[in-house]
Amino acid sequence: MRGTQTDGKHMAEFNNQESDAQILWEDVVAILTEDGLAPSTLAMLQSCEAIGLTDDTLTISAKSGFVRRNVERNADLIRGAIERAAFQPMQLAVDLNRGSAAASSVSAPAAIAQPRPAQPIPAATAPASTPTVSMPAHMPQANPAPAAHAPVTNQTTISREDLERLLNPTAEAEREPEAEQDALARRRKNPLVQDIAPADSQLTFDTFVEGEENQLAFQAAKAVANGSNGYNPLFIYGGPGMGKTHLLKAIQNYLAVNDPDRICVYRNAREFVSDYTDAMVDTSRDVKRALEQNYHDIDVLIIDDIQGFRGAAKSINFFFDTFNYLTSNGKQIVLAADESPAELGLEERVTTRLDSGVTLSIQVPNYELKLGLIKAFYERMKADAIENGQHDYDGALDDASLEFMAQRAGASIRTIKSFCQLCLLEATSRQARGEEFTREDISQIATKKWGADTRTFTIEQIQKFVEQRYSVSHADLISNKRNKGLMEPRHVAVWLARELTDSTLAQIGERFGGRTHATVKHSIKWVEDRRHEDRVVHDKIARMKEDLMAGA
Repeated sequence: MRGTQTDGKHMAEFNNQESDAQILWEDVVAILTEDGLAPSTLAMLQSCEAIGLTDDTLTISAKSGFVRRNVERNADLIRGAIERAAFQPMQLAVDLNRGSAAASSVSAPAAIAQPRPAQPIPAATAPASTPTVSMPAHMPQANPAPAAHAPVTNQTTISREDLERLLNPTAEAEREPEAEQDALARRRKNPLVQDIAPADSQLTFDTFVEGEENQLAFQAAKAVANGSNGYNPLFIYGGPGMGKTHLLKAIQNYLAVNDPDRICVYRNAREFVSDYTDAMVDTSRDVKRALEQNYHDIDVLIIDDIQGFRGAAKSINFFFDTFNYLTSNGKQIVLAADESPAELGLEERVTTRLDSGVTLSIQVPNYELKLGLIKAFYERMKADAIENGQHDYDGALDDASLEFMAQRAGASIRTIKSFCQLCLLEATSRQARGEEFTREDISQIATKKWGADTRTFTIEQIQKFVEQRYSVSHADLISNKRNKGLMEPRHVAVWLARELTDSTLAQIGERFGGRTHATVKHSIKWVEDRRHEDRVVHDKIARMKEDLMAGA
């Protein structure tokens, strides 16, 4: 009986110790979250369980060797958070599972020197020609993801169940320990593989606002992240601030959390050129061979702002060889630029490589997408302010204000975000003084940011632009003539009037020869159908819209 009582006492002490440990660990994770630790690292820490606490040591249990090694890489940060939560010097110990006899103490990892290869890595022979994959009228369906890959979804948080599935895959999807160790060794050995900055960690598929203008690029980026091999290379182009970098970073962030065995490297063209030139000025041949090896030992290479290659002939040659090596070995390449491959002005051999896979454009956002962006930015700003206890964004923007903001917003997604921020700050200030935030306030902010209102056009301006572009007369444009040469410009003019003016369908019909509401809707549908069915038509109309807005 006495032995039973003693055993029960020890069990109670163990449970209390475990409970205190878990409470402390939850405080540690909360501190690291406030410090802006990358979501991928936080997700792994949240999967760990606190199993022991002494006067000077917190012991946690890691679900896998991969998680344990990530804890080791961030040991200093974690230990600092433990000491802040416990208000005393503390140590961290990590156990691979609850059944281990003893946990090993974790020390901060030493800096890893990048080894130089003893012998050069032979470059793969480039194929005589790379077949050009034409962009189909409809985007190809993504191949089913391999069992070990988590499907890309639009959920905004990672559930506990998903973490268990990602960190402890089922038997048929489980990675072999050797493969896991090999991936970690490759990461440590390759200086191109870098931790994701906290600011970039917010650029995920969840936070990307999808619209008609970016839908194809969005779906293709998700397919690449999910392991599809039907988009290689994937080339995304569009003007500055259209969301290209967001999609590229979303691929990188997704792989970091869901498929860490695939080594993903993100570089912009300027960084790529710098990597090459720095290696070339070094007198050691080992440095040059190391650069080649590092760029060859990548599973997904992402290069942004490809237009930065202009004038860098030798760097382009290195890129050309790297491109051929990676694609010949089944590795994925994702590229982005402000212009299409044909418009970049690079050598033909490079242009054909860039355009040999799937090339997609992101267009200037229309009213609907701008409204979606503004609503998303507004909701995130409010939520972040509440979470961080800030009062700068206590004001409120009603639906009418958000809709008018979309009408006055410019074309760049980056500037739309700052525009939304300025409006919310002004609304907070005015409402705190008991004043109303009005359309005039929105217009003043927009004018300071973009100048006079360039969002709202007159139907007459649009008609004149289309008449000049298609070389048709005004009388023919608004007539009832149905010959083929007039139908397209008439439909396009009606569509642009709907996109770029505040006119109702009835008002548009009145300016186009007294057409009915149904006839105007037919013209709009005609354009929409062809934009979805024919990439050439899509790009042609998008360019017209950009030219019209730029010249207004």
